[in-house]
Amino acid sequence: MAAAATPSRYLVLSRCLRCGHTHTYRKWSSRSTASCAALHVNERKMWRIKVAALDEKRRASEGSMSSPGVPLQLLLLTCIAFTVSGAQKLTVTPDRGTVLHIISSGVKGCKVCTGSGRSRQCGPSLVIQGGAPVSVEFECSRPQDVFSMEIVQNIECTTKLCSGHIVQASSDSFPPLDFNRTFTWNLKASAPKAVKIDFSQLGMRQVHPSERCPDGHSYTLQAFQATGNVTVGKYCRAGPVGSAQVPNRGSFSLDVPAGQKLLNGRFDVSVGEEIKTLAKITLTLPTGSSSSTLLSPNYPDSFPDDDVMEWYFQVPENQKTAVQFLNLEQPRCQKKDTAMEYHGTGRVAMVRSLKDPQPNDIQGKFSLTLRNCEMDRRSVGSPGLSLSLKVFSSRARSTGSCKVDMSQMEGLSLHIERVRRTSDCQMKINSVPKEKITITATSELTFQDCSPEDVLITAMRVIECRQLKDCTKTAARLLVPVLPPCLPAPLSSVTWTLRPPQHGTVELTSPSEPLKQDLPGQPCNDSILIKVAEDDGTTIGHFCPQGAIQKVQIHTNMSVTVSGVEGRTLRTPFKHVLDVIFKAEISERYIFTVSPKRDTPVLLATPGWPVGMKPYSTVSWIVSVPPKMDAHLMFANLSQPKCSNRHTNIKVQRVGRLEEEYSRREDEEAESELTVSGNFYLNMSNCMTERGEFSVITKVTLQKSKNHMLTILSVVAALLVLFVIVLVAVCVVIRKKKKKLNHQVSIYNPNGTSFLPGHNGFPKTRQDNESHVYASIEDTLVYTDLLRKGAEMGVYGEFDTHQSFPGHADSQKPLVCRDADADDMPVGAYQQFQAPPLPVRPLSHGQALEDNALYQTEGEEERSPHLGQRLEPEGGN
Repeated sequence: MAAAATPSRYLVLSRCLRCGHTHTYRKWSSRSTASCAALHVNERKMWRIKVAALDEKRRASEGSMSSPGVPLQLLLLTCIAFTVSGAQKLTVTPDRGTVLHIISSGVKGCKVCTGSGRSRQCGPSLVIQGGAPVSVEFECSRPQDVFSMEIVQNIECTTKLCSGHIVQASSDSFPPLDFNRTFTWNLKASAPKAVKIDFSQLGMRQVHPSERCPDGHSYTLQAFQATGNVTVGKYCRAGPVGSAQVPNRGSFSLDVPAGQKLLNGRFDVSVGEEIKTLAKITLTLPTGSSSSTLLSPNYPDSFPDDDVMEWYFQVPENQKTAVQFLNLEQPRCQKKDTAMEYHGTGRVAMVRSLKDPQPNDIQGKFSLTLRNCEMDRRSVGSPGLSLSLKVFSSRARSTGSCKVDMSQMEGLSLHIERVRRTSDCQMKINSVPKEKITITATSELTFQDCSPEDVLITAMRVIECRQLKDCTKTAARLLVPVLPPCLPAPLSSVTWTLRPPQHGTVELTSPSEPLKQDLPGQPCNDSILIKVAEDDGTTIGHFCPQGAIQKVQIHTNMSVTVSGVEGRTLRTPFKHVLDVIFKAEISERYIFTVSPKRDTPVLLATPGWPVGMKPYSTVSWIVSVPPKMDAHLMFANLSQPKCSNRHTNIKVQRVGRLEEEYSRREDEEAESELTVSGNFYLNMSNCMTERGEFSVITKVTLQKSKNHMLTILSVVAALLVLFVIVLVAVCVVIRKKKKKLNHQVSIYNPNGTSFLPGHNGFPKTRQDNESHVYASIEDTLVYTDLLRKGAEMGVYGEFDTHQSFPGHADSQKPLVCRDADADDMPVGAYQQFQAPPLPVRPLSHGQALEDNALYQTEGEEERSPHLGQRLEPEGGN
């Protein structure tokens, strides 16, 4: 868009030859350069030529800077104004599809002209189509007092869409600010649909035709009929009118007075409904008390003959509406009668004569239809039909009583609080007004004008046990109470306060399905949310059904609060939420028992996440892993503090094993991933933090065990290689021994004294039977144990050897640990995991076994530590 010239940038000097005065004009005004009476006619012509030449130069330079082809919703003009000898010129360029009307108010002697020379045309008005620039000259000193401008644009709609929208855009270069302007959008619908204008962003309110709008922008809606144009109404910004629909043809216009800058705005135009009335205006009434004024079409003139007008009201819930006539003039009717019809959703239409009182308690949404009769306009003084009415809306006054019996609610107390101080809600208990009501027994309640948004209803119960021996052995059920429907609002939340004995633990279990934590990546989409917190308000976590947490144990006073997800009320079919029982003291502050599902990752967060754990607090997760499966652990969102005392610790230890799979402190570099086979403990503990917090989310995923068979095959292969080596060594030793035994005889003396053959003095006592004398000793007797083991492993066949006497073992064997994950647990099935008690943690990773411990292999005969005197062997084989 080319920028409009600013005449004040140019200096024009006019010097009178007779009086010698020089007139300087820095701003173009209504004063003529010929205001000096001494200025000659020839001099005025000379100045006119000079200024016209200057104007041509400016237009030539500005034309090269313009950008043609820019789409415009309104009329965008480029004009140059100047005053010479009582005339003001404009150069205008309407946009394509836009028509500019320059209209005179009828003052004689003031014309608008175009062209020059013989093609010059002048008249009281002018119409300029969009396209090329047009030079316009006004032959009067103040044309803005005589002429006004109307900018017209057309919008056509098919049965599916419309060709444009109503857009008003301000521009600093828009020149005719000194003129009264009217922006008109002609609307055309495609039968049987209407054209719909949406005012929902700004809102409109209907005003009297003579009323001026505060911002200087007045809007007018017209409907074009075969009998003539009808003004539906005049509107200002900011009001309850949300949309307007006109069938067939109509117009929407904006009047902006001289000197008023155009405000930016947009109203969407779309295809409307099939309506059979003159127009349909939709109003959205605000919540609370309000009033709106409506006028009949053509007001204060008569409504068209035998026509219909409709207003539709969207009213908030629990509000009533009243209609009152302010000014009413009724015509003489030849046929039919004037009437007002009221149509409500699901209600029978109500018809009232205009003379009758109108309804004052209309409930909910409704439409108001004004019907005119076939008027007798031939009679003198027949006024026609004109009507001004006011619509009042306010909260419906309702009073209800409610009897609440708490004796059937298992020790719960009911709390009702008025939360909206601006509402008209009044609550009474046993006829006494209250802002807060607590019900523990049977009570009579009264609620007047109370909506669900006005009150908050909660329930509470305390479950306590002083001594562990006195605590019930059966679990208490946490049940959501069913409230009577006469209460003005549903139940918002239920809180159970749980107080175990001094050395006791609270154990929570889900009666139906396991729980899960409400975490990023694992949100609660169920209808209830369970908040578990300590008695000081510290949140332990938020949980909901459909998870993997079978049991929660907490070693402190705590509370459980059940509410709706995302702050919604507790509209839930879950009556039985959790089971709670008090048990013996546990070694940790929190223990969670977890049974992950196959192919479903489980997220486990430290208590209080995203806030860090309490100083010195500990937490354990006992995780069951099905057979032939491994658990893949990934530590995400790990936040480590700077400790002032002790250390944070993350440990992973298999159930039944003393050694640890993983252990890291805050001052050690932690691994982010870990794979564990079998059931395991995940333990975390916090230090006394100096700076920062300790928090972590652990992701546990089950996967098939890939290295189980490979490990077994590797062990078997290693054993086979070992036995082959032993067998070769035995064979070599036997061969060497046989060569030496051909010339030597060994004698076994149980007293430890060796006798060589040929020596005298061999004792002849009971041993004279020489049963203990060996002619030779087979080497196989030396390797009896190895051969026996070989036979048991399948390396050797059966053999006949000397059976050694049972005596003390010469060396100790290592402790044999049995695998704790031998139980056959089905994958993906829920079952309560009976975990063994937490192990006594070792002092370090490599704590040595006690030196004085004696271990025996399976199958060895147990002996008493007091064996008595050692007996002599009864010979040998």
